[in-house]
Amino acid sequence: MKKYFNLFDFSQKVNYKTEILSGLTVALALVPEAIAFALIPGFSPLTGLYAAFVLALITAIFGGRPGMISGATGAVAVVFIGLILELKNHFPGIEPVTILNYVFATVILAGTFQILAGVLRLGKFIRLVPHPVMFGFVNGLAIVIFTAQFPNFYIKDTTTLISGEPLWTMLGLTLLTMLIIWGFPKITKAIPSSLLAIVVVSALVLGFGIETLTVADTMKEGQTINGGFPPISIPQIPFTWETFMIIVPYAGIVAGVGLIESLLTLNIIDEITETRGSGNRECVAQGTANILSGFLSGMGGCAMIGQSLINTSSGARARLSGITAAVMLLVFVMFGSSLIEQLPMAALVGLMFMVAIGTFEWASFKTFRKMPNSDVIVMVLVTLITAITHNLAVAVLAGVIISALAYSWENAKRIRARKHVDEDGIKHYEIYGPLFFGSTTAFAEKFDVQNDPDEVIIDFKESRVADMSGIEALNKLTERYQKLNKKIHLLHLSKDCRRLLSNADKIIEVNVLEDPTYKVVADKVSKTEDDENKGLFNLWGL
Repeated sequence: MKKYFNLFDFSQKVNYKTEILSGLTVALALVPEAIAFALIPGFSPLTGLYAAFVLALITAIFGGRPGMISGATGAVAVVFIGLILELKNHFPGIEPVTILNYVFATVILAGTFQILAGVLRLGKFIRLVPHPVMFGFVNGLAIVIFTAQFPNFYIKDTTTLISGEPLWTMLGLTLLTMLIIWGFPKITKAIPSSLLAIVVVSALVLGFGIETLTVADTMKEGQTINGGFPPISIPQIPFTWETFMIIVPYAGIVAGVGLIESLLTLNIIDEITETRGSGNRECVAQGTANILSGFLSGMGGCAMIGQSLINTSSGARARLSGITAAVMLLVFVMFGSSLIEQLPMAALVGLMFMVAIGTFEWASFKTFRKMPNSDVIVMVLVTLITAITHNLAVAVLAGVIISALAYSWENAKRIRARKHVDEDGIKHYEIYGPLFFGSTTAFAEKFDVQNDPDEVIIDFKESRVADMSGIEALNKLTERYQKLNKKIHLLHLSKDCRRLLSNADKIIEVNVLEDPTYKVVADKVSKTEDDENKGLFNLWGL
């Protein structure tokens, strides 16, 4: 467990100025995001801000990826909409305060699931996500980040575009922000261009009294980000089986969505920084952060790719930037709320537009003619699902499933059989390609049972039996030969295939109860014989 508490990697030189300035930039960008995500299920802004503080701090210290930022996210916030509807169906007239208690309990349970995933070392399964799915995920997320800024150009609480001078002011300030972020690094990288853009645009707005949308304008009447240290919130709910059954499905979804988004973000940051993070450590950190978030009045969350990219693009590579972002966010809440509420949204919108542009994998367009059609379809589909539903977990799972099916289909077509009869009249089938659930039909079609001689050898030197479907295919083939009193041998089975056949022996007997005298067995051979044929196995009809 020592590695989970190794806070800093002292082998890496830390640029303190870059880390602190990057953290400050991230903190400013976290404020409107946390507020917006808290409002999705109808929570107060502070519920999102407290979650962002706890998650950013804990994962920055204990997480598996220095430089990655966590906080309240839309993917997690959407899950709570379903939970709230479920609670209102079960308990008509339930109070908002009681709903929050159920939310906190759900976040705590989700964190427990995430810690278990880390302890059981399940983070490695993120390797199963194919590269086209990663492309689709990143592109879809870039579209989501980009389109999420559009409401700032609408009249409040409507879908009507603002017009006239307010629109041109908003567009001008947004473009100015994007221009500074794009152009300033060409002059010097001493100061993060994102932070400079926010400072310059804010100074123009406040100094010249320019009328434009501010952070305060995005909140509902009477709401504020002014608060204290996150208050302790022990969920006041009945500890009954009914309560557990209500929250456990949503806790599982929160845990799954959080881990998928966090581990994918970790992989993306790994590629950008050309370093390697620890997925299992990140799982434990995310779980710990969510548990503490639930006990400190937070709505939970996960890694945030937008803020993580802001951080890394500003040059941050160590844990200090994430710690700084969390501390500064709390400082804003406790002491600087009035100043933060005056920040022009145009500066933050321009920043997020640049993040979206930088996030999108423009190189993916060049791969369309080079990638297999199935990979292109997966990439486009994941992008569309992400952009339309905003549910990153569903999009990734759909992409993985489709990729797996496409891979299985392609491998199913690769099974081949070379045939010949030796001088003793024994027919040989040399099998090429994997024998698994997708290739069993093609495998069975390779054999001419009726016209084959009395003895047949199937050589698996260039093949392997991969699963139970492959064993069953062998069982049925043996049964066909046995009915004609013909003998069949299996040659060159790998050790894992032999073990699979041996373990499945009783299963196969059960599957052929209509013929209780028939079973699959492995002949015992002498050591000398075994050395000669390297695993000659016979399937006999007894």
